[in-house]
Amino acid sequence: MEVLLFGIAKDIVGASVLAMESFEKRPHTVKDLKRELERSFPDFGKLSSLAIAVNSEYAEEGTQLRSGDEIAIIPPVSGG
Repeated sequence: MEVLLFGIAKDIVGASVLAMESFEKRPHTVKDLKRELERSFPDFGKLSSLAIAVNSEYAEEGTQLRSGDEIAIIPPVSGG
């Protein structure tokens, strides 16, 4: 399972893709994933919001993560 990163999330991690194996604990839910991102990359905790999509659908914190899921981290977007 890989995590695709966009915008500031990509800048925080320093890559556009993050392998789940890089986490100390495998996240089982979106909430677990957010926790692991903040633990591994503390700057995620500074973001005002963070959307996570699983298989091209915005996901709630209780959404279960399974092998083969496509996960995308979508940070806040500013426009003008």
